[in-house]
Amino acid sequence: MRSFRHYWPILVIGLLVLPNAKVLAESAVNHSNSQGAERRAIWVIFHDKGQGEEAYHRGMITAPHVSQRAIERRLLRGTRDILNYMDVEIPDAYIQQVLQSGVEIRVISRWFNAISVLANEQEESYINNLPMVKKTKRVMRVSRRFLKKVQRNPDQLNDDNEIFEDYGNSYAQLEQINAISAHDSGYSGDGVWVLMLDTGYLTSHAVFQTDRIVAEYDFIQDDSVTTNQDGDFSDQHNHGTATASVVGGYSPGNLLGVAFNCSFLLAKTEIVDEEAQIEEDYYVAGLEWGEALGADVVSSSLGYIDWYTFDQMDGQTALTTQAVDIAASLGMVCVTAAGNERGSNWGHIISPADADSVISVGAVNSEGVLASFSSPGPTADGRIKPEVVARGVYTQAAGTSADDSFITASGTSLSTPLIAGASALILEAHPDWNPMMVREALMMTASQAISPDNDYGYGLIDLAAAINYSFEIDQGDISQDGLINVSDVILLLDWILSDMTLTPNQIERADLNQDSIINVLDVVQLVEAILTF
Repeated sequence: MRSFRHYWPILVIGLLVLPNAKVLAESAVNHSNSQGAERRAIWVIFHDKGQGEEAYHRGMITAPHVSQRAIERRLLRGTRDILNYMDVEIPDAYIQQVLQSGVEIRVISRWFNAISVLANEQEESYINNLPMVKKTKRVMRVSRRFLKKVQRNPDQLNDDNEIFEDYGNSYAQLEQINAISAHDSGYSGDGVWVLMLDTGYLTSHAVFQTDRIVAEYDFIQDDSVTTNQDGDFSDQHNHGTATASVVGGYSPGNLLGVAFNCSFLLAKTEIVDEEAQIEEDYYVAGLEWGEALGADVVSSSLGYIDWYTFDQMDGQTALTTQAVDIAASLGMVCVTAAGNERGSNWGHIISPADADSVISVGAVNSEGVLASFSSPGPTADGRIKPEVVARGVYTQAAGTSADDSFITASGTSLSTPLIAGASALILEAHPDWNPMMVREALMMTASQAISPDNDYGYGLIDLAAAINYSFEIDQGDISQDGLINVSDVILLLDWILSDMTLTPNQIERADLNQDSIINVLDVVQLVEAILTF
């Protein structure tokens, strides 16, 4: 077991990422003329980063909040400069001037050069007149649709959730995605850090081992306690406990997560109080925190749609969508729930599932049949969603009634951590694969890779196949069956006629005339190639 000394440098860095305590204290300014007015959460976005801007342009960035592990991950898997503009601190003087309005600060975001605050109209007007402020905008709210938990009757086991050796009742959900084979090959998530963004975690549960929890932070109560505490609702930590256990829980005979040997970064970012308004800024803060500490994978099972319209599910608009794209560009694999909105008034995926670099996850049952609630694609700009599916109906998970309790639960909240765990195993096998490579490997080895749709996406994943995926391209082998024949011509025609969005892998296979356009000329060249073989 690793000692506390092993992690104290990481914990110290973690404190640097959190909101400045002095700033928080100084926000409590008594402005009698604004007392009693209704406040709402808003983003305050700045024009620049003051003197840090000049240092950035001179290439002299200092970023003490970014851990060495995060730097190494960015170097290995990222697509941005290792240290970049988003790492530059927001000037304290800017923050102090905003606080002079009497607002209450919530979070600080280096990525968006912004802070979120609670402000009334008068305070917001004052802020908008400050010279360093570019604009203010409201913080969007969360869609309050959590997983549906089903307490398990120990005398009446679900007939398709087979008990098998150490896996207990989690065997079926892992076998369905071919995770057992990956485990047999020696992969368990060892050395991979998974960031959870959720409601809280019963860390005393048998599925969690203390030496596997690297760091934790409660962004709601601004402390390092992610299990229930004074001020929390009794079921606050239920959802997060369930999802984290599916990613990497370890309780032999009861439940094994996909990545049962991974390490956790636990961020408590969502309130379950039905009366409270839940905003997206805590999500952004948790994501920045985990990235700076060095997380490899992030798993989130909540989405944000209130105040958004479907045409804004375009991969560009929602702040959480922008945030996961930034995280992916910094080398983090981002996995999120597609949502449980099928048949609802909304009826679409939820943000940040619309991001183009995220792995959004739908849900199927034990037979591989789509769950009735699993949100359908496409995005507003026509991209296929979800990327993949996994079991999200009667999924085995940890409960919170006791430290050794287990439940079955349903929702894309449960299918998502299965894919996050699978991503951790892929990174264990291929530590140099960047997020888009992990995403492609999962999609191109899934059950519907040849003919994806907006219900199953690219289909049910095959984890063992994804681990063994090769990025070598055999041009003309459209169906990836190792042969080039008339079936490839038919499939290529289907791609062209359906006007589907192709992955980089598919484009490289199909662009036979090398003009960067997939059209009938490629079909002609493919037919000629077949006739001359």
